[in-house]
Amino acid sequence: MTTQIALITGANKGIGFETARALGGRGMTVLVGARSADRGERAAAALAAEGIDARFVQVDVTDPASVEAAAKRIDDEHGRLDVLVNNAGITTTDATGPATSPPPSRVAPELVRAAFETNVLGVVAVTNAMLPLLRRSPAGRIVNVSSGLASLGWLTDPAEPLDGPNLLPYNTSKTALNAVTVAYARELADTPVKVNAVAPGYCATDMNGHAGPRTAAQGAAVIAGVAAQGPDGPSGAYLAEDGPLPW
Repeated sequence: MTTQIALITGANKGIGFETARALGGRGMTVLVGARSADRGERAAAALAAEGIDARFVQVDVTDPASVEAAAKRIDDEHGRLDVLVNNAGITTTDATGPATSPPPSRVAPELVRAAFETNVLGVVAVTNAMLPLLRRSPAGRIVNVSSGLASLGWLTDPAEPLDGPNLLPYNTSKTALNAVTVAYARELADTPVKVNAVAPGYCATDMNGHAGPRTAAQGAAVIAGVAAQGPDGPSGAYLAEDGPLPW
C-alpha cells in the first residue's frame, strides 16, 4: 500500500503539530509546514524521534513565492499530495485570552486585513498551489481548520449557550474560510477530492494564552479523523467533534 503524503501548514506547534503527530501515527508521511526553518526543523525532528516519517517544508502562506516553492518541492520529492490541512492562522489580538480583545467598534481595519491575509487568502494561495498535486491522489483530502466562532447560525441563535469572544478579525475571517470551503467543494464535487471545514474546539494553544479547556491533541484528533475519512465521508461540510455545525 502506498504511503499517503500529508502537508499541514502552521505545524511547528499547537494544533498543527498535534495534527501532524496524529496523521503520522496513522502511517502517513507528514510534511511539517512552517515559516521558520528553525522551528519547523525542530518540530519535524521531534516527530521523527517518535518514529513518524516527518519532514520540514518551509511555507509562509502569505508569501506567494514561498507557497510555489513548497508545491514544487512536494512535486519533485513525492509527485502528489494526499492530504492538505490548512491550519496556519492568526487572531491579530494579544495571546492572553479573549478579555484583551477590543470590541468591533474599536478594531483597526488593518487588523481585519491581516487576519484575512492569513486565514483566507493564505488558504486560497496554498490550496491553488497544491491542488494539481491533490488531483493526482486517488483520494485527495483538504481540511480547512475553522472555528465554532465562525458559525453565524450558532452565534445568532438565542437558544445556544455559546458565549464566545466577539473577535471581529478572527471570527469574520473564519466565517469567510467556511465560504471558501464550500466553493472548493462545489468545484471538486465530481472528483475524488473532498473538502471540509473543521472546528477543533476551544483548545489550549499559544493563540489564546492556553486558556482553552481542550488540549491541542483533542482538537487535532477531530481534524485528523476528517483528513483520513474514507470515500463515503462528506465533502463541503462544517464539522466538529460531535458532528456538523450550523453554518
